[in-house]
Amino acid sequence: MINSNNIFVHESAYIDEGCEIGEGTKIWHFSHIMSRCKIGIGCNIGQNVVISPDVVLGNNVKVQNNVSIYTGVICEDDVFLGPSMVFTNITNPRSAIIRKDQYKKTVVHKGASIGANATIICGNNIGQYALIGAGAVVTKDVPPYALLVGNPAKQIGWVSEYGHRLNFSKEDVALCSESGEKYKLFKDQVIKL
Repeated sequence: MINSNNIFVHESAYIDEGCEIGEGTKIWHFSHIMSRCKIGIGCNIGQNVVISPDVVLGNNVKVQNNVSIYTGVICEDDVFLGPSMVFTNITNPRSAIIRKDQYKKTVVHKGASIGANATIICGNNIGQYALIGAGAVVTKDVPPYALLVGNPAKQIGWVSEYGHRLNFSKEDVALCSESGEKYKLFKDQVIKL
C-alpha cells in the first residue's frame, strides 16, 4: 500500500505516469488510473475502476466499484458515479475500425449523481445536481436538477441539491424538506432561490 502526500493507493492498483492526483484521494483494489488523468482533492475511486487517459475528475468525486470512465469524460466537483454505471465515448463502435479521433465529450456537472448500472451515451451532458436513476440509459442532455429513470431515460421530476424530490406549488415554488432551500420552476428550468 502506498500512502504518501495524504494519497492512498492500494498495492493492487496501477497508476500510470503523468497523472495528477489530489490530496486525500483514495484509490482501491485492482483499479487502473491511466496516463494524463487529473483527479481532484478528496476523491474516492472504488474497486476495479478504470480511468482512461486524459479523464478529468473534480474534487470530492465518488466512483463506486466496477466503473470505467473513458477518454472524453469530465466529472466536475461532488459527482457520484454508482456501482457498475457505464460511460461510452463512441456512438458507433466497431472492433475493426479505429475511431479514437471521434471520441465525444461528456460532462457530468457539479453535484450530479448517476445510479448503479446506468448508461450514459457519449456526447450527452448531465446538468448540475441532476439525479439519474439506477439502470437508466441517458440518450440526450439532462437539465440541471432533473430526475431521470428508465430506458431510454425520461424525466419524471426535479430534485434538490440534497437529492430530495421537489414538489412544486401552484406558484411553481418548492421547498427541500431536509435543507429548507427554496427552488423556483421557470420555463422548464429549476432555479435555486
